[in-house]
Amino acid sequence: MIFKAVGDGRPYPDHGLSSRDWAKIPPRQVRLDQLVSTKREMDLQSLLSKDSTFYGDLFPHVVQWHGELYLEDGLHRALRAALHQRLVLHARVLDLDAVDIG
Repeated sequence: MIFKAVGDGRPYPDHGLSSRDWAKIPPRQVRLDQLVSTKREMDLQSLLSKDSTFYGDLFPHVVQWHGELYLEDGLHRALRAALHQRLVLHARVLDLDAVDIG
């Protein structure tokens, strides 16, 4: 299996980050086998939306919550890395375990 698990939806609370906010988080390496996807399918309409990392950010968006790493955006980039036999990819990681969003 490419990912640790394939999820369906975001189990963590809404963080409210904009694309500009995400851009302030420096990318770091993340192992593909530690990621839990938040999408079961790739939807072409959402992939091509203006908020998607397809056109905007070069790095996938990952949310760390309760010790798990959730792939919020950039599924296409993670799959491409896996197809190229890569075990890691660079992603922007928002650590909700270390931030009070309430």
